[in-house]
Amino acid sequence: MAVSPWSCRCGVSRFPGKSRGAPAPSSPDKRSKYSAQSVRAMPMRVLTVGKKRSRGAQLIVEEYKEKLGYYCDIEDTLIKSNPKLTSDVKVQVEAEDMAMMLQLKPEDFVVVLDENGKDVTSEQVADLVGDAGNTGSSRLTFCIGGPYGLGLQVRERADATIRLSSMVLNHQVALIVLMEQLYRGHFFAGHGL
Repeated sequence: MAVSPWSCRCGVSRFPGKSRGAPAPSSPDKRSKYSAQSVRAMPMRVLTVGKKRSRGAQLIVEEYKEKLGYYCDIEDTLIKSNPKLTSDVKVQVEAEDMAMMLQLKPEDFVVVLDENGKDVTSEQVADLVGDAGNTGSSRLTFCIGGPYGLGLQVRERADATIRLSSMVLNHQVALIVLMEQLYRGHFFAGHGL
């Protein structure tokens, strides 16, 4: 049995038959396993640690929220970075970690975006969205950390850990890339691409 591209707290193997490591090269006939199937419209939430977003980034996020609104309810929550206004990085990350944990509910399916997470293709994002709807969870929550990353509690709470790029992305860029991939994932699942 092949190892899944990411570990899941619930024990569900995400992509049986696919090996660990970099995803296989994309081919024109590659599809989400949910292509042209009815997928439960699971509400989604994106938690991002950071300061006030730039106007341009916020406009792009709003555009994707509108597009995603045709498929599911989506909420975007910005958690203030460095809530204790400290110069100690460890204290800052712990405070952000606590603030994010307060936003998570036990019934959430939590996906952490981390530079050390598993690489995923757009089709695998579509599969992740579909799989999360089959876990009994009431909401799919994505967590994006601040400038120093996510804290230990959020990492341990994660049901899945993925990365959007092998490069480290600013939280605003990561949010935009995630929103686009969520939209693409719903499009893949709903339109048989």
